[in-house]
Amino acid sequence: MRRFGYILVLLTAMAVSATAQERTVSIREITVLGRRPMKQIGVQQTALDSVSLKENIALSMADILAFNSSIFVKNYGRATLSTVAFRGTSPSHTQVTWNGMRINNPMLGMTDFSMIPSYFIDDASLLHGTSSVNETGGGIGGAVKLSTTPAQNRGFGLQYIQGIGSFKTFDEFLRLTYGDKNWQLSTRVVYSSSPNEYKFRNHDKKENIYDSQMNIIGQYYPIEINRSGSFKDFHLLQEAYYNTGKKDRFGINAWYINSNRELAMLTVDHGSDTDFDNRQREQTFRGVLSWDHLASTWKVAARAGYIHTWMAYDYKRDLGNGIMAHMTRSRSRVNTLYAQAEAEYYIGSKWLFTANLSAHQHFAESRDKNIVLQQGDTGIIGYRKARIELSGSLSAKWRPTERFGISAVLREEMFGRDWTPIIPALFIDGVLSERGNIVAKGSVSRNFRFPTLNDLYFLPGGNPDLKKESGWTYDVGLSFAVGKSGIYSFSGSANWFESYIEDWIIWLPTAKGFFSPDNIKDVHAYGVELKADLSVALTKKWLLELNGSLSWTPSINNGEPRSAADQSVGKQLPYVPRLTSTVTGKLSWQGWSFLYKWCYYSTRFTMSSNDISLTGTLPPYFMSNISLEKNINLSWADLNLKGSVNNLFDEEYLSVLSRPMPGINFEIFIGIRPKW
Repeated sequence: MRRFGYILVLLTAMAVSATAQERTVSIREITVLGRRPMKQIGVQQTALDSVSLKENIALSMADILAFNSSIFVKNYGRATLSTVAFRGTSPSHTQVTWNGMRINNPMLGMTDFSMIPSYFIDDASLLHGTSSVNETGGGIGGAVKLSTTPAQNRGFGLQYIQGIGSFKTFDEFLRLTYGDKNWQLSTRVVYSSSPNEYKFRNHDKKENIYDSQMNIIGQYYPIEINRSGSFKDFHLLQEAYYNTGKKDRFGINAWYINSNRELAMLTVDHGSDTDFDNRQREQTFRGVLSWDHLASTWKVAARAGYIHTWMAYDYKRDLGNGIMAHMTRSRSRVNTLYAQAEAEYYIGSKWLFTANLSAHQHFAESRDKNIVLQQGDTGIIGYRKARIELSGSLSAKWRPTERFGISAVLREEMFGRDWTPIIPALFIDGVLSERGNIVAKGSVSRNFRFPTLNDLYFLPGGNPDLKKESGWTYDVGLSFAVGKSGIYSFSGSANWFESYIEDWIIWLPTAKGFFSPDNIKDVHAYGVELKADLSVALTKKWLLELNGSLSWTPSINNGEPRSAADQSVGKQLPYVPRLTSTVTGKLSWQGWSFLYKWCYYSTRFTMSSNDISLTGTLPPYFMSNISLEKNINLSWADLNLKGSVNNLFDEEYLSVLSRPMPGINFEIFIGIRPKW
């Protein structure tokens, strides 16, 4: 800790000694909603600020979503699996695209957001509920749209950031760029590593206090260390764009991931961390080739891509003789081929027609090797399957006046040999008042989600007779935006949504000793989403920015009881908080900026019966992070110095049952961008 103090004092001294340039703060301009893009008619969308995405290199998209949206992020621990619950649904109900290509794991159906460095994303937005139908099918909760963009640099550029944090954590980021009037080249590298050994109070264990006569006179929760949770994550992103200058642009994006993570001991585990090895490794490559042709009234584009993912899970245990033996040796391999074509055509300023067709061809293999100690033999179980996934859509958008617009979308999908019925979606918006830019929006859509490959074929337990989930979603909302140039801007929105989802798939224990999925639930998810953003120029040099969100999302099981003992009907779904909230405040002055981030999650049930026993609920918690940053402009380089404090009030909390989380911890970052 003392080292951090020395470094922070040094950074402060450097910042104060540097000569800061005179600055005049600028207020984000207010969008004139009467001229909003036709593609966004009726769409409920949250665009994530580019500044938030580049806040610091240690953040993943899981961290960004936790503090900058109303989505609940289910976190299994530091540098471990992080999934999302969008509008009270499960992680597989949120579709994720990267440069147009869907990156949900076809075997699991979900995306691990801890594996997506925020520094690798240039543009991110959330499409809520019905709005996801514009992008892809299957997003019953919504969709997360991620993309990269050309750097728009001239000549050579370099940026390097070194981060050092608590628990011997090191984060490094390097970006090299080159650009001219035709070419834009970029190489980004992120490497993060840590033994990840932090202290926490274990509320799942109690230690006795004895007197001199060995009588128990008290108890306490012990302080333990997060053991066997180290990680090493490497990411490389190579991009190249070529603009012909004749309305055509070609691009290539290639992203490689190499991750080696230990899975830390649970709070209920006993024994030594040297008695076992619990490790997950991943190697993933994602590549996309793109072509865009833009004319005055029409646009065509085509993309082709490839994804290769290799994942390994090994669980070894000491047999008592010092020899580590495999209990589980799991391997999975997925290869995906991707192709997409899309077109847009404008007729005057009142009509826009779009067409989109995409295909994902998956080749998946899963193999588990389990050792049977009693017999001394081994058994290999698994599956090898291929599945084609097609998705096509047509849309017509009409704006007869500047104040009113209507959009209709028809989408159809095929997974394997199973087709969905036509998926309709209707969007309407209108300007209620030009004073205040008050806009009313409404939408309705049907949607379907097909079972994942593991749902159908996993051994043991897969159920090839599963039906696809289906549902209807309704959205209504109001938004406004006001402001005065150079003084302030204020915008916000309020939305109500309601979803009815049939044949919800859930894995349940069977009499044979393993879990198996079935269509057992009809879920009613509904709620309110609120959002507000405020920017105020306090003086010519002081700028205050505030934004916040609030989400109330009951998600109720309305299915039939499976037995007389089934207590899940009419109850909130497990691990879905009814209430989530975020607040972010930033104060800037002459190259200095102070950032405060806060998020809150209400009580989460761990069982479908909503049991309120000791292990049946996870208590609500809030999280506060702060950072202080200084930008220094020198003649030969731009420097950036930053110090962060996470979990400011040392909150003791759990995101997932029995998964320990860190208390207060610190990070410092030093960045340099030479001026060639």
